[in-house]
Amino acid sequence: MMMAAEDGDGAVEFVAGDMREFIPPADAALFKCVLHNWSDEDCVQILKRYKEAVSTREPKGKVVITEVVLGQSPSNNKQTLEAQLLMDLCMMVVLEGKERTEETWRKIFIDAGFTRYKITPISGTTRSLIEVFP
Repeated sequence: MMMAAEDGDGAVEFVAGDMREFIPPADAALFKCVLHNWSDEDCVQILKRYKEAVSTREPKGKVVITEVVLGQSPSNNKQTLEAQLLMDLCMMVVLEGKERTEETWRKIFIDAGFTRYKITPISGTTRSLIEVFP
C-alpha cells in the first residue's frame, strides 16, 4: 500500500498497488528493512519506479532507505559485523534477498538511474540511513 500526501490541505491518500509497476508522485519515499528482501535486479526495478516518482516534482525529492551496509556501523566492531553477516545468511536462506556492501548499493543506485547517495550509520544498530538522490 502506498501513501501520498495531497497538495494543499495535508490530507493523505492511500493507494494500493504493486510498487514495481507504479508509484504516485512524491517528495520522498521511505524504505525500512524492505530492499534486503529482494534480489539486486528487483531492487533496481523498484528503485527505477521510485526515481520516477520523486523526480516529477520540483525540487526533486529523494529516496530514504534504512538497511544494513555490510562493514559499516558506528561501532565498526567484530560483533556488529558478525550480526550483519548472520542477517545476510538468513536473507539468503529465507528469501531471494541479501545484505549488501556499499559497493553493491552503489551499483544498484547507478543502475536505477540515481546520481548520488549518502550513507550514515545509525548509532546503536547494525543499520545505516541511506539517502539517494535523482
